[in-house]
Amino acid sequence: MKKQIGLAGIAALVAASLLAPAAQAEDVITLGASVQLTGTNANTGRYYKDAYQLAIDKINAAGGVKVGDKTYQLKLDVLDNQSDVNLSVRQYVQLISADKVNFLLGPFASNFALSDSSVAEKYQIPMVQGGGAATQIYTRGYKYVFGTLPPADDYYASTIEMMGKMNPAPKSVALVAADDSFDVSVAKGTRKHLADAGMKLAVDETFREGSADFSTILTQVKAANVDAILWTGHETEALNFIRQMKGLNVNPNGLYAFTVGVPTADFRKALGPDANYAYGMTSWLPNPSLKDKWFGDAAQFAAEYKAKFNYSPDYHAASGAADVETFAMALEKAGSLDPKKVRDAIAGISFDSLYANIKYGADGQIVLPQVVVQIQNDKLVPIYTTDFINKAQYPTPAWDKR
Repeated sequence: MKKQIGLAGIAALVAASLLAPAAQAEDVITLGASVQLTGTNANTGRYYKDAYQLAIDKINAAGGVKVGDKTYQLKLDVLDNQSDVNLSVRQYVQLISADKVNFLLGPFASNFALSDSSVAEKYQIPMVQGGGAATQIYTRGYKYVFGTLPPADDYYASTIEMMGKMNPAPKSVALVAADDSFDVSVAKGTRKHLADAGMKLAVDETFREGSADFSTILTQVKAANVDAILWTGHETEALNFIRQMKGLNVNPNGLYAFTVGVPTADFRKALGPDANYAYGMTSWLPNPSLKDKWFGDAAQFAAEYKAKFNYSPDYHAASGAADVETFAMALEKAGSLDPKKVRDAIAGISFDSLYANIKYGADGQIVLPQVVVQIQNDKLVPIYTTDFINKAQYPTPAWDKR
């Protein structure tokens, strides 16, 4: 497994560089990012590159960003980290010290954000990222990293609350989690939420990030005859887990839920009818009630995104667009390109966006509830927030009864 690189680990990379980047081309503010455009995380990484570019284009078309008495256009400098966290760290050093970008946007995935934000902190250049939610990112006392994904510890909070209101309510649960920083955070928080809800944790298993074989874990889950499976990992692993659930005829008595995959069209396309009944979560849906200064509302953002890139956005894309908008709003508020002044403006910002009301906590992370969703008849249906929105298809029928 790739290891995250902390401040000490990047010291040699930054020793020869200045703390603040030189100004970019006149009248241009450059936002730099290292994103997974190839490799194992490319399917999700594309959301960020595309969302960053769409938001930048939209802001520029509306006249750009006014900083003091001067108006600037935004520019994106994006590099492909090939889904390699060590390369990603080197590229963020390059973006600051060689490419001289003004500010930083983030990569996808908590392991990447955890390492890459150390570069931002070392240089004292603000990074706004919508790809990492792990608690560890925000508990190091860093001042220059901000995040638009809600805390990983609480990802399953709304799902477990919903489970308590179901009839019959699940009583025994299998928790299956990858061993990377995000999923470790999810699992830690989920254990607490389950205990608070009085539900029995009958199986608690961890798998190595990138695993393709879940047969041993699924054998344990089947033997435990649990009412629910709560799973956390990456999308490719989730697809493999469901396929192997079917192959081994693993049928929880109530439901099974995933932190990733379920909200995306690609997930449903990959599994076909086998995607039905799966529960997931999302911090964003393209609701027209989410008003936005540049796009109008979230529904218009989703329509423009799909028209431009020929696939629908999910919460990854929406959070990425909000990251760009954060800089636009903060730059105007700061009235300066000075990284510290922009950082302070971000820390105190509050504005409505296509994603949510953007307001960062003292640790730099936004707080948002997760909407529980379910795939019903090949369509994504919102099920629960603080109460039921639509009727869940529950309990989940056995594979041979569908």
